[in-house]
Amino acid sequence: MLEKELIELAKNIQMTKAEGQTIEVKAATVDCPKNLYDTLSSFSNQDQGGIVVFGLDEKQDFLATGVYDVQDLQKTVTEQCNQMHPPVRAVFTHAIFNGVNICSAEIPSVDYILRPCYYSGLGKYKGSYLRVGDADIPMTDYELYKYEAYKEHTHDDERPIEKVIPGTLKTEEINNFILKAKIDKPLFSSLDDNTIKEMLSITNKGLPTLSTVLNFCVYPQGYFPQLCITAISVPGLSIGDTGADSERFTYNKRIEGTISQMLDEAIAFCTRSMKTKTIINPKTGKREDKDEYPIKAIREIIINALLRSHYSSFTEGTPIQICFFSNRLEIHSPGGLYGKMTVEELGKTRPDIRNPALARMCELLMQTENRYSGIPTIIKEMKEAGLREPVFENRINEFVVTLYNNSIPVNKVLSDDDIIDYCKEPRSRKEIADFLGIDTVYYVMDKYINPLLQKD
Repeated sequence: MLEKELIELAKNIQMTKAEGQTIEVKAATVDCPKNLYDTLSSFSNQDQGGIVVFGLDEKQDFLATGVYDVQDLQKTVTEQCNQMHPPVRAVFTHAIFNGVNICSAEIPSVDYILRPCYYSGLGKYKGSYLRVGDADIPMTDYELYKYEAYKEHTHDDERPIEKVIPGTLKTEEINNFILKAKIDKPLFSSLDDNTIKEMLSITNKGLPTLSTVLNFCVYPQGYFPQLCITAISVPGLSIGDTGADSERFTYNKRIEGTISQMLDEAIAFCTRSMKTKTIINPKTGKREDKDEYPIKAIREIIINALLRSHYSSFTEGTPIQICFFSNRLEIHSPGGLYGKMTVEELGKTRPDIRNPALARMCELLMQTENRYSGIPTIIKEMKEAGLREPVFENRINEFVVTLYNNSIPVNKVLSDDDIIDYCKEPRSRKEIADFLGIDTVYYVMDKYINPLLQKD
């Protein structure tokens, strides 16, 4: 960071009067903050890293109070960085701002395979943090497990399930699946049945796998009650809104069964919940029905949710959620994006597969493509329907896809100048989100405000 960039950053902090996902402010007027480990960890564990700005006092409305000693500050911060595992290599910049010395420490992101970065003095399980807004939050056991599972190539869809009762699996369907897998594979077909079942992840060390239970059990939710889909339709913009008769939901359904059964029933629920317009085609003069959302896009989102959710023991209590609101449809999947994949890379980069056995089974059972065409299809279908681009959010413990309809104006601001003009008076993040007509504050900051702050 250049000196002028640090000065601009300080101005922006004073203007917004807030820290953020990548900004932490410390006064350091008297001495160096004693404990930066939480922030060093959380910034290192996010893809964009972060910046600690010293010399502004949050308690005094981010007044520039200056740092006590630039050289000693850098030395002491570096000592704290060296106590992290892996060690953090901060990049320092200092400048004179409003007549006092301020300093910044840029904290680079740690490569995904080396995460979590944690304070050695507390160890991995107590010293690992994530950044949520402007707060540093201790990692949960599940969040730590995600990193370990990726590094160890642990696939939870292949884990053996000991409690499966004999007779609860559909033997005939399993045999038909094996026959399909044998087609055009003479050498594979010559193997004995037990070996074939192990290679296809039908079994793991002789026990049925989770993928087998989800695809071939007569009632998978008998073993895993929450590995299902909960679907609701809300008569408003958020959960808690009520309709004319004080109803909280116009539809409310728990969807169970195998993967293919849940897919079919979920699509049926969405079809029932969507509004349908009858229009006259100006070219043919014929009446045509137009769904509120393209059903092909919805199908792809649900397939992705079923095949790419996190199926570890940590998420067995978390169902997939389908939520219809008056202006949007949200589909929530347990677990964020897998591995190094980011939202910006979706549909452009070939992802690692979280559940390879499940994906393989469904490719044969349901004719799912498994060719990474889902995201482009969703975007294409929404565009052709004349609707706004879908919103993809990688939250801490879930992945959310939002489709907006045209019933309530969204994304009303069309240019940067409109946002800047609105923010000439101090605005909160929630006020800006409401002005844009977007429900998610984090998305607004990430996609609209932060890019503006980074401009010259």
